[in-house]
Amino acid sequence: GKAPLLRIERFVVARGERVFLRGPSGSGKSTLLGLVGGVLLPGRGRVRVLGQDLAALRGSARDRFRATHVGFVFQMFNLVPYLSVLENVLLPARFSAERAAKAGANLADEARRLLHALGLGDEALQARGVTQLSIGQQQRVAAARALLGRPEIIVADEPTSSLDYDARESFLRLLMDECRAQGSTLLFVSHDTSLGGLFDRVDSLA
Repeated sequence: GKAPLLRIERFVVARGERVFLRGPSGSGKSTLLGLVGGVLLPGRGRVRVLGQDLAALRGSARDRFRATHVGFVFQMFNLVPYLSVLENVLLPARFSAERAAKAGANLADEARRLLHALGLGDEALQARGVTQLSIGQQQRVAAARALLGRPEIIVADEPTSSLDYDARESFLRLLMDECRAQGSTLLFVSHDTSLGGLFDRVDSLA
């Protein structure tokens, strides 16, 4: 058979922990995130998230589980270009009734609160299309979207690679403050080791 793409004896993250996962390009970081989100299934072994064995769920149930419990911030942000800033942040509520319920009775108010916490409180800016924003602003929109509805796990895949160091650290501190406030676990993946000191723990995939 083919050699395993990723061989991990054991990898455990505690609830509420903030973990920095580092590794060079090609080390399997994105593969691991795909396994955590249930986008990929392991050839061998088991992936349990919040006590749930993801391989035991059918595809649609796995999609629902991911939409409800995991917020993703991608390297390229994956914002929807024809939607406004506010509409992009509200997207998770469309895909998960549970996340919509946890966001509260007024979804737009919660989306605005998150944007404000991440430094995008201007209402005129929130009504703009996301393509009109700077890279740093788009990154914060992506983070607000991931945080909406208090998912238990936030997964961030190289989201700071296009920012300078000060902007990266500022963004990370805001993201961590919000994760702490809502009790979310943060799994942050990057090859940039300079940010590792801000985390509870640094693990290496090398």
